[in-house]
Amino acid sequence: MNVQEYISGGIIESYVMGLATESERQEFEQKCAQYPEVAAALREFEEKWVKFALQNAVPAPEMVKVRFLEAIRNTASGNTPYFNQPKIITMENEKEPVRRTGSSRFLAAASVILLIGLAWFAFQYNSLKSKNEDLSKTNNSLKTTLSSRDSILDQIVKEQKDAVSNPNVTVVNMIGTGAAPKSSANVYWDSTSTNVFLVVKNMPALPSDQQYQLWALIDGKPNDLGVFDATNDKVILKMKNTKKAQAFAITIERKGGSPSPTIQKMQSLGKTTVKQ
Repeated sequence: MNVQEYISGGIIESYVMGLATESERQEFEQKCAQYPEVAAALREFEEKWVKFALQNAVPAPEMVKVRFLEAIRNTASGNTPYFNQPKIITMENEKEPVRRTGSSRFLAAASVILLIGLAWFAFQYNSLKSKNEDLSKTNNSLKTTLSSRDSILDQIVKEQKDAVSNPNVTVVNMIGTGAAPKSSANVYWDSTSTNVFLVVKNMPALPSDQQYQLWALIDGKPNDLGVFDATNDKVILKMKNTKKAQAFAITIERKGGSPSPTIQKMQSLGKTTVKQ
């Protein structure tokens, strides 16, 4: 068995996304146990799938994160403003001198200390109460944000699974050319809805001034389907739609794309089996 052809045939994506039949699943699991290359390809695709989900997560608002971290930091360190002690002014009757005894001075000092202590505890209580209220509001905001993020992720996964499980979808296996023999990718093309999805398997990262570009070859003429970066944090890429395609090709172009492909830099090519 040609292990690389088996890996690039789309079985890994179908297995991970729950689209494979029971017999296909059993066969795939046997191949994983038999061929280390198949098991390694499975782990790599699963890691890419998780990174893709994390990348499309909706981030919490910056102000929410700042307030949340500040409240936790201050609570943990006990960093609260010092209480400013009140200035004590003694009022005396100029005509009737007041006789001060040791006990009266002690009681006066004790009263002042008690008032200061009560004020300090009141301040700390109000401060902690305010922090707790802020933390409660932040927690509720985070719950709302996470709920929204989960809904968006669920929708993304559903759309992608629908795209590759649709019976009208054709899987085009793109193999490397002489310029890049190890390059590989799969195109999921629905000729009915014209949707095009791309799964990048093995394509090295490019310099910052270059990008990969996908083309649909229609009646011998190339049509631009969009540019993309071959990074490990993306799994399924939504490209431009096309109604027809006798083949798909990937080239290296300048950043932002080119109106026509650079044939000398063609990385992979795959022919369709759809009658047109």
